[in-house]
Amino acid sequence: MSFIEFKNIEKKYKNAKKKSVTDFNLSIDEGEFIVFVGPSGCGKSTTLRMLAGFEEITNGTITIDGKVVNELPPRDRGIAMVFQNYALYPHMTVENNIAFGLKNINTPKDEIKRKVDWAVDILGLEEYRKRKPKNLSGGQRQRVAVGRAIVRNQKVFLMDEPLSNLDAKLRVGMRNEISKLHRELGSTTIYVTHDQVEAMTMADRIVVMKDGVIQQIGTPMNLYDNPKNKFVAGFIGSPQMNFFEVDVNGNIVKFSDGNKITIPEGIVKKLDGKSGKMYMGVRGEDIKLDNLNLNLYQDNILRSQIEHEEIMGNENNLYFKLGGITAVTRVGKDDLKRVGEDFNFVINTNKIHFFDLETEENITY
Repeated sequence: MSFIEFKNIEKKYKNAKKKSVTDFNLSIDEGEFIVFVGPSGCGKSTTLRMLAGFEEITNGTITIDGKVVNELPPRDRGIAMVFQNYALYPHMTVENNIAFGLKNINTPKDEIKRKVDWAVDILGLEEYRKRKPKNLSGGQRQRVAVGRAIVRNQKVFLMDEPLSNLDAKLRVGMRNEISKLHRELGSTTIYVTHDQVEAMTMADRIVVMKDGVIQQIGTPMNLYDNPKNKFVAGFIGSPQMNFFEVDVNGNIVKFSDGNKITIPEGIVKKLDGKSGKMYMGVRGEDIKLDNLNLNLYQDNILRSQIEHEEIMGNENNLYFKLGGITAVTRVGKDDLKRVGEDFNFVINTNKIHFFDLETEENITY
């Protein structure tokens, strides 16, 4: 039996025209790190709050460790939660903030000291333990909030966009710290974010949501390599997948600007006889400029001009026109081109995806 089970969960607020969460089904094993990801308003935080007991469930059942928790108050669900705003007490020191929840449940003083010392040590907060939140950086405050959660030794940790208030460097550092802590504690963690990079780098499995509906569940690389639909394909991966409206006839793909490429037999078989207009998806790293790939796919060489460049060092994004849209390729520093420069390129046709024009489902899934 799964450790956490969502069965046909739905949420509809009073006077709302549509459901915030629709038919949500998910089984989570003990010790898993699950990430809910999707754009703002997709229902991910609402689902987390129903699990925590902060939102009533309209329909469906949630079980934790075999026990139905629909009617249980939050304090009885064995859950610790870390919020986006940290929710630290400004008049308390670091160690008192961490200890506060333990004191509320009348934990013996010696046990409180042992747990606080452990959390302070594991989170690298020893030199800050006597400081108050106003004298801490954003990353330090976030670590205090995590410390307050882990000392309660609960069955489940819930994290609702805990890093969204941090700058880019701190986010990377805290991602690593939370992942490391999860491995050390072996806790069951559900993490909510709108940032697909956080999802890809932290999750055992990702739940992609849109408009309150699960679009796909899978490991980071499974979602990346085998997106179920155009939404998942575009949401997972950076830069975003390029989408072209094309006309497919057998093994010939024709772009709206007249360019053509030939696709391999393996992709033709996946299309299973489907032809006509559809979307073709290509990731930036599968558009190649180097001589090795130009020789390998020499029958499919295309030509364009660089419109814009994003120089980041070892990996760089180049923007150009193809099929009537601005496309992007990701290249190494040795394949950099300059704005206005004409260049030849090829598409790794073994890595392309085709999506139905109306349903946007992945035909080659």
